[in-house]
Amino acid sequence: MALLNFRKKSADTAAVTANPAQMEAFLQGYSIEVMPRTASKVESFRDILPTGTRVYIAHIEGTPIEEMVETAARLNGEGFEVMPHFPARILKDAAMLENWIAMYQGEANVKQALLLAGGVDTPHGDFHSSMQLLETGLFDKAGFTRLHVAGHPEGNKDIDTDGSTKNVDEALQWKQKFSERTEAKMALATQFAFEAGPIIEWANSLKAAGVDIPVHIGIAGPAKLQTLIKFAIACGVGPSLKVLQKRAMDVTKLLLPYEPTEVLAELAAHKAANPDFNIEQVHFFPLGGIKTNATWATEHGGASGVPASAQAKQA
Repeated sequence: MALLNFRKKSADTAAVTANPAQMEAFLQGYSIEVMPRTASKVESFRDILPTGTRVYIAHIEGTPIEEMVETAARLNGEGFEVMPHFPARILKDAAMLENWIAMYQGEANVKQALLLAGGVDTPHGDFHSSMQLLETGLFDKAGFTRLHVAGHPEGNKDIDTDGSTKNVDEALQWKQKFSERTEAKMALATQFAFEAGPIIEWANSLKAAGVDIPVHIGIAGPAKLQTLIKFAIACGVGPSLKVLQKRAMDVTKLLLPYEPTEVLAELAAHKAANPDFNIEQVHFFPLGGIKTNATWATEHGGASGVPASAQAKQA
């Protein structure tokens, strides 16, 4: 079945109206992701991001560690919390991991990390999972205050090739037990999804399974529809792809950029009605550009989206 079928005509549905107060509360403390090459194009992060924003630095295979550390040092110098990726499968051994940790700490004052398997089919060395990185004890030894791991609201076909969630669920239980014996704060930073219903159902299922690690929900920032479809397929996004399919069938919206207003409005409303809902923060994947994403957050996030430089002027 084709992903996009332009011969079918979908019925229009009423757009969800965002509640400004709910959106502001839900976007409080949002995080965002950059890469060294995209970060280099931003003249000043203080002009686009709120004070203290956590900025993840994605480590793509082939990126020299020196470029990663340089980007981390720049962001730290501008006053932002820095959380670099540590992809298990591109690390050769514990000595390399320890060296990376030392470089990040010594040159960029990094105390946070996102640990993940990494998008490499064949491991370069001793590690193939984030759990193995945690088991080294090197992050605890270095005094990292926050450790995030991956979450998959719609499963992960690379981990569960049979389409189930068996291996993903077992990994979550392991990470839950680890979170109970470490002093570092943990969170599940998830893959992006486009529909609130499956996200809410997945988040609730975590609590039912005894997993109380807070969720930082992955959300794709504003971008062209074609760009989103490309990334969604590459990243294995599942059921919520139908949201993009429906949009593509509406010719009046086909050329307009996608914005995450609807999914975030629904999640924000659910959080407001259920304060103990385990989604703690929003994590943006700026697939349409960092500035574009940050501008959207500024326009829709109220006080939660005001850039650091503007905050300084208001003080």
